[in-house]
Amino acid sequence: MRCKQQLTFFWIAASILLAAILQFYAEYFIYSRDELWEQPWRLLTAHWVHVGWMHYLLNMVALACLPVIFPKVRIDILLWFSIVLPVFSSVTLYWLYPEVQWYAGFSGVLHGLYVVAAVLSYRLKGERLFAIGILLGILLKLSWESVTGGLSATEQLIGSPVLIEAHQMGVFWGIVLLLCSWVWSRR
Repeated sequence: MRCKQQLTFFWIAASILLAAILQFYAEYFIYSRDELWEQPWRLLTAHWVHVGWMHYLLNMVALACLPVIFPKVRIDILLWFSIVLPVFSSVTLYWLYPEVQWYAGFSGVLHGLYVVAAVLSYRLKGERLFAIGILLGILLKLSWESVTGGLSATEQLIGSPVLIEAHQMGVFWGIVLLLCSWVWSRR
C-alpha cells in the first residue's frame, strides 16, 4: 500500500510540475492546427498547457483529487490514460473540428480519466453506487454543456471559451480505450 501511495504522490507531483513548466512556454506546446504535424509533440502537450494560470490551477486541483476520490483504482492505469487520452483527443480534434485552430487545456482528459476511474470502481465490490453517481454526474454535466453551449462561469474564471467538445472527446476515448484494453487483456 505504501508503494502505491508513493507512486500516486509522484504521479500527481510530476504532472503538476510538468504542466507548470510547459505553461511557461505554452506557445511551443499548445494545440496549433497549422503546426500540429510538423511538431507532433503538440498532440500530447496541448492538453498539459492552459490558457492561463487559473485554468492550470483548476485542472491540477481536479487531477490531484482523482486518486483521493478513487483510491482503489490502480494508478498505473490512470497514468497510461493521462498519456494516451491527449493524443487521441488531439487527433480527433484535428479531424472532426477543423475550425478549431488553437486549443489548450486538460479538462477533456480529466473527463476521460474520471470516467475511466468510475468504470473501474464500478467493478469493485462496495464501490458501485458511488461509481454510478459519478458517471451520472458526468453525463448530466455533458448534457448540460451540450444544451447550454458551455459553462459561462468557468469561461469568465479562466478568461477563455470552454471547448465542450474536448470534454466529450475525453469521455468517448476514455470509454473506447478502456474497452479496448479489456479486450486486449483477454486475448
